[in-house]
Amino acid sequence: MATGIVGFVVAALCCATPVLAILLGAIGLSAVLGYLDYVLIPAMVLFLGIVVYAAYRRQRSA
Repeated sequence: MATGIVGFVVAALCCATPVLAILLGAIGLSAVLGYLDYVLIPAMVLFLGIVVYAAYRRQRSA
């Protein structure tokens, strides 16, 4: 469950943090910003699914 929560938080921070845009622009990779949504949003959904699955299994075993 901790893996899912940590992954979800990391993916959410990458989506919401403008620091990523500044860092990519500083190293010359600002063209990549348009494609990050294709990776980060599915990653966030995947990790949220892991959290829900772990919570379901924990509730069921108790």
